[in-house]
Amino acid sequence: MTASWSLTLCVQSKTSADTKALADALVTDEEIHWSATKESFEFYLHEQKSKDLRAMWNTRMRGIIAVDSLLFSLSGKSEGSSTKTE
Repeated sequence: MTASWSLTLCVQSKTSADTKALADALVTDEEIHWSATKESFEFYLHEQKSKDLRAMWNTRMRGIIAVDSLLFSLSGKSEGSSTKTE
């Protein structure tokens, strides 16, 4: 008997636009399932081996973290310029 491993992640960011950007980062790798309100989304991972599930999880999370970091950097830049003189 072979065990099957699965994982479900629900994602919601600070804004709808940020949540959409995070979903867009996964669109080529995972099927995204939006909530009825479109404020969050879920995706599911299914693998036969736990080590394969861990590898898939790590890959997906690295993508989400990269996009989240980029969104954070961009939002910080919009608050003011480091070359601004007073």
